Amino acid sequence: MNNKVYDVACIGNYTKDTIITPNGTRCVDGGAINYAAHAVARMNLGVSVVTHLADEDRQVIDRLEELGVDCYVEYTPSSTLMKLEYPNHNVDQRNLSVTATAGEIGVEDVRDLQARAMVIGTSLREEISLEAIRTLREKDTLLAADVQGFVRVLHGEKLEHQPWPEMEAVLSQLDILKADGKEAEFLTGESNVLRAAATLAEMGPREVLITHRDGVLIYNGNGGKQVEFYPKQINGRSGRGDTCLASYTGKRLSASPDESLIWAAALTSLKMENEGPFNRELREVHELIKQKYR
Repeated sequence: MNNKVYDVACIGNYTKDTIITPNGTRCVDGGAINYAAHAVARMNLGVSVVTHLADEDRQVIDRLEELGVDCYVEYTPSSTLMKLEYPNHNVDQRNLSVTATAGEIGVEDVRDLQARAMVIGTSLREEISLEAIRTLREKDTLLAADVQGFVRVLHGEKLEHQPWPEMEAVLSQLDILKADGKEAEFLTGESNVLRAAATLAEMGPREVLITHRDGVLIYNGNGGKQVEFYPKQINGRSGRGDTCLASYTGKRLSASPDESLIWAAALTSLKMENEGPFNRELREVHELIKQKYR
């Protein structure tokens, strides 16, 4: 790892995804870091990735490097293999299972990493150690994380939400936390996303981002603001939250929470129109903001 200071570093394991919907089955390159890195790289930010994956899946690294992303990779016997099953056309109802994992990201993976912002995007518990998170916190950085990688626990091959014993220890380290509505309710008991966000913020994060079927909310201690998603159609639900968190965090390096929220909602809306990572032009994000958010 070189001494370069990036704008955004994305940390987490690649996942090879099998997506099953009423329209059929397909295999795609997934993982929060994949969706996140593509989004922030297309925002013209300097981006790095720290990840584990199998050598047979190095095409995802090739694509990121083509975008100018510096990738720090540990090649493992298997990538994380995930199945996402959508039993109907409700994009927020899905069943997740994992048949293999690429192991844990530890202190040695991140010790020398330097970035103005860092986004932890893991898929299941024990994919990143608490010691590694504390190592990141010691750096001069805006530290963000997605709660999905901490509440999802593997039982056999099935991923289930389970109580999170280290919740306060992890949340106390973060500047930005992202959850979806179901995860927020599971952790707080609050079905109202604003109250859930306020409860999570009490444990440490200065800003809490919550995505749901129709949009995204930001809570920053002074109340909350919520905006809608405006995709013309939804062909790319997978990666919605990963894209939203990364684009929000990247924008926060130069903009306010409210402006960053609108940016993330617009960019994520465009991402959801197509399967795979965000691959649109930035002018399209600006156009959607003018049309729907001003």
